[in-house]
Amino acid sequence: MSIISVTDLHKSYGSVHALKGISFNVEEGEIYGVVGPDGAGKSTLFNILTTLLLPDSGEVSVLHKDIRKDFLEIRKYIGYLPGTFSLYPDLSVEENLIFFATMYQSSIKENMGIIKPIWQQLSPFKNRPAGKLSGGMKQKLALCCALIHKPILLFLDEPTTGVDPVSRKEFWEILKTIQQQNISVLVSTPYMDEATLCDRIALLQEGQFIKMDSPQAIIDSFQGNLVTLHTHDIFNLLHLMEQCPFHCNFYPYGEHLHVIFYEDLTTILPSFEKFLQDNNQIYNNIQQIKPTIEDCFIEITTEKKNL
Repeated sequence: MSIISVTDLHKSYGSVHALKGISFNVEEGEIYGVVGPDGAGKSTLFNILTTLLLPDSGEVSVLHKDIRKDFLEIRKYIGYLPGTFSLYPDLSVEENLIFFATMYQSSIKENMGIIKPIWQQLSPFKNRPAGKLSGGMKQKLALCCALIHKPILLFLDEPTTGVDPVSRKEFWEILKTIQQQNISVLVSTPYMDEATLCDRIALLQEGQFIKMDSPQAIIDSFQGNLVTLHTHDIFNLLHLMEQCPFHCNFYPYGEHLHVIFYEDLTTILPSFEKFLQDNNQIYNNIQQIKPTIEDCFIEITTEKKNL
């Protein structure tokens, strides 16, 4: 059963169209990811779903209730971790948690079962002001505060942005634990690697969902043949690729170049390597690889631009 249902959602800020007819459903018990770059419309979507912002048009149901008529009732049963740190920096870790528990007429002791995996990491710092925590610990405290009233549905808007890789990994391990406690999660992220940790994802670009499915299904739908090669002069190679005579898409990937070909590689690769050699390019480790969600996102957005 759908715990979130959105149909033809629109939102504009003056002449800027932040959301352009979005429709999707989130099922009970799943981790659903909204994946896209900065400015794609993720925060606007989350502000609407958490009843902080009204849409211009469209139908939105959260927990089987209308966000316009039943917003006060919805707020009782959702948890929200916004994109910016919004706790009280001068209060200690424990004081912040007590404050949020009191707001919901609850207590730390009453809901220790749900926050215990996070609290075990936070408790050594319980007397430290929240503003003096590391980025990863701040997000764990914010997650604790969002969970302290045992919500049915949890909204996380870019919860790991600016957090170190180890803390990011720990945060997602915590989310899997939360899911096992029958809490549905809607999470947004600009990190494509985090998309594979969700049950289903929606790729958001310029206010529109351009693809919705499970991460593996999106990867399986990749249409081209992906090749990678390593170079120490990526900028020179990118400039040369503008003159590439073959039907392909290309983009930098660190010190590597990713190239998507739409022809048989046994035919095209020898010709492509000759093109590179004729133009005095120094490269190595050229090989076909399996695409990631990021490669799929780039392929889909490139196709859209070419329509």
